[in-house]
Amino acid sequence: MSVEAFECFVGIDLGSTTTKAVVIDAAGTILGRGITNSRSNYDLACEIARSEAFVDAQMSRLRSALEADPVLAAHAKVLGPSLERSFRHRQHLRQLATLRRSCLGLSGETEALRAALTAILDEMQVLAERMFSGLAGADAKKSEFFRDIAGAQFQKLAEGKAEPKKLPYEDIVGVFDKAILKVENEPDDLTFEGNAREALDRTLDRYGKQGVEIRAQALAALDDLLAHPPVTRCSVGTGYGRARLPFPKAQIRSEILCHGLGAHAMFPGTRTVLDIGGQDTKAIQVDGDGIVTGFQMNDRCAAGCGRYLGYIADEMNLGLHELGPLAELSTRRVRISSTCTVFAGAELRDRLALGEKREDILAGLHRAIILRAMSILARSGGVMDEFTFTGGVANNPAAVRALRDLIAENYGERRLNISPSSIFTGALGAALFALRDAQTADAAAGEAAGADTFQEAQA
Repeated sequence: MSVEAFECFVGIDLGSTTTKAVVIDAAGTILGRGITNSRSNYDLACEIARSEAFVDAQMSRLRSALEADPVLAAHAKVLGPSLERSFRHRQHLRQLATLRRSCLGLSGETEALRAALTAILDEMQVLAERMFSGLAGADAKKSEFFRDIAGAQFQKLAEGKAEPKKLPYEDIVGVFDKAILKVENEPDDLTFEGNAREALDRTLDRYGKQGVEIRAQALAALDDLLAHPPVTRCSVGTGYGRARLPFPKAQIRSEILCHGLGAHAMFPGTRTVLDIGGQDTKAIQVDGDGIVTGFQMNDRCAAGCGRYLGYIADEMNLGLHELGPLAELSTRRVRISSTCTVFAGAELRDRLALGEKREDILAGLHRAIILRAMSILARSGGVMDEFTFTGGVANNPAAVRALRDLIAENYGERRLNISPSSIFTGALGAALFALRDAQTADAAAGEAAGADTFQEAQA
C-alpha cells in the first residue's frame, strides 16, 4: 500500500471569537478543519487552528487508507471513529490536567474551596471517560470547544458543592473563569505524528484477538502515511483579525470575498449570503461563480452578533451552545426592545425580575437579532434564491427558526442552505483563494517557460 505525498492549501479565518482553519487538496476537496477560541495571542490562535486542521486532515487520510486496504476495509467503519475518539480523548485529558493545575493553583489557602475544586475535577475526569467511550447512551459532546464542554460540566457540578454561607457558587465558578484562560493560552503539542501510534495501539487493544490479527496491517498503513506528510503549497488568511495574521499582505483577503466564495463552494446555487460572526453581520450578494456583486455589513458594534450572545450566556450562567436549544423550548416569546450589548444585561435582569421564563426571553432575543440581520439584508439587495446562512450563529437552532420565519414573511419561499460546517465558510473561501493563487502562479510559470523555449528555438 502506498499513500502519495500531496500538496495542500490552507485558509485561516481569524475571527473575534473563534479562529478557523481549513486544509484542501489540489482538487479543492476539504481534507481537514480546525477551530479554537480566539485569544489575545492571535499567532497562537492561528497556530492551534492550523494544527487542528492538519490533525483532522491526517485522520481523514488514515481513514481512507484503512478503507482502501483489503484486510482492513471490513473494520474501517469501526476502527476509524474509534481511533479518532481515542486521539481526542487524550487531547481532552491533557487540557483537563492543565485546568486542574490552574484551578488548584488559584484556590489559595481556603481548604473548603480546594476540596470542592478537587471533587469537581475528579468527577469531570469520570465524565471524560464516558464522553469518549463511544458506547450507546454515553454522554456526548455538545460542542467542539473545551471551554464549552468543561464550563457546562464545571458549573453543573459546582451547584452541588456550593454552600451559600460557607462556599458561595460564585467563588467556585470564579476560579474556573480565571483558570480557563490559562488553558486556552497554553500551546498544545498533541500532534498527529507524535501521538497517532499510541492512539492506534489503544484502539486496537479493544479488539482483543481480532486486534492482534489486524495490528500489523494497520500500523503499516500508519507508517506509510507518516512517511508522506502533507506539504503546504500556499496559505491565505481572512477574518476580523486578519491584519494580525502572520501572512504577507498578498496572502490576505477580505471576509466578504471569502464568505462569498466559501458559500458558493458549499452550495453552488447560492446568490445571497448572511454571515453572523462574533463581531459583525454581513449580507453578501454573489453571482453564479461566487463573485461578490454587492454587500452590506454592520461593523460598528457587536449588537446582535456572536459576542452579544456570549454576553447573554454569561449573564445566564449557560454555555453559548445551550442558548438555542433552550430558546426552542419557549411557548411565549418575549418582545425585546434592544440588542445593544451595553443594555442587554439590564433588560435581561428586568425581564427575569418580572417573572418571565428564561426560554421565553431567549426566544425574543433570537428574533430581535435576526430582525437586525434582516435590515442589513434588505440594504444589500434583499434575499435571492438560493440563500445561504454562514457563521457560528447558523448552528443555533433558535436563530435558524427565526430566520426561516422572517424570510417567509418578507420574501416568500426561498431555499435556505445551512451546512453543519457553516462556521468554516470563511476559512474555506480563504483556502480556495490559496489554491487559485497557486494555479495562477503555475500558469504564469508555464507561460514564462514557454517563452524561454520559444526564444531558445529562435536563437
